[in-house]
Amino acid sequence: MPDDIAPDEREPSRSVWAEFRRGLAAMAPILLGVTPFALVLGSQAAMKGLSPLEVALMCGLNFAGGSEFVAIELWRSPPQIALIAGMTLLVNCRHLLMGASFAPHLRRLRPWQAALVLFVMADETWALGMDDARRRMAVTGRPGISLPYYAGLAVSLYIAWVAVTVLGAVVGPVLGNPHAYGFDMAFTAVFLVLIRGMWKGWRRALPWPVSLGVAAVTHLAVPGAWYVPAGTLAGLAVAYFVAGTETREAAP
Repeated sequence: MPDDIAPDEREPSRSVWAEFRRGLAAMAPILLGVTPFALVLGSQAAMKGLSPLEVALMCGLNFAGGSEFVAIELWRSPPQIALIAGMTLLVNCRHLLMGASFAPHLRRLRPWQAALVLFVMADETWALGMDDARRRMAVTGRPGISLPYYAGLAVSLYIAWVAVTVLGAVVGPVLGNPHAYGFDMAFTAVFLVLIRGMWKGWRRALPWPVSLGVAAVTHLAVPGAWYVPAGTLAGLAVAYFVAGTETREAAP
């Protein structure tokens, strides 16, 4: 069995703690990229008037970096709650697809376990967790995730995200504009790494460039935050088309 394949119940030699540490190790390189844009988010939130406690609550209860950036970008005084809620809902629509792909690997879990897994299902935990689950299924022949491994991923990301974002809210006003340091590029870099790890060919990746292109054109042509729903809906439409095409091709 290859060394990078996670063991199943037939391999009791790997303890829960060893699996947890394996998750910590897998997430460690991602945290290097997460740290800069967590600082950016915290700094931007402080500039909009949010306190460190409010930043901690936002990140800890929502735990979805992309939608948090959108919420802060749209934040005004007084805040337009309906607009912020609508835009963050659109950004988080990707979690519907992520959760659907994760569902077969959660069927053996208790409801409260599945709920915890989904609560901390960010892009990074989903990508690494799915990759490990597929490797396990290739070995065992049945779907399922290693809960200790996933806990290692999620705990490290959750703590780092909340703590560093709060740190950004505290030191951001002292540092000034975080964009001057190029920290915002880390957001793009992390997603490029995740896409590379989940690469399944150009057809599967097509929704990403289409969503990016539509969002960029809309941002240049239409004032406001309409680029968010435009890019989201374009990506979902292409993903639906690609899935339908693959289904028809697989049909006898």
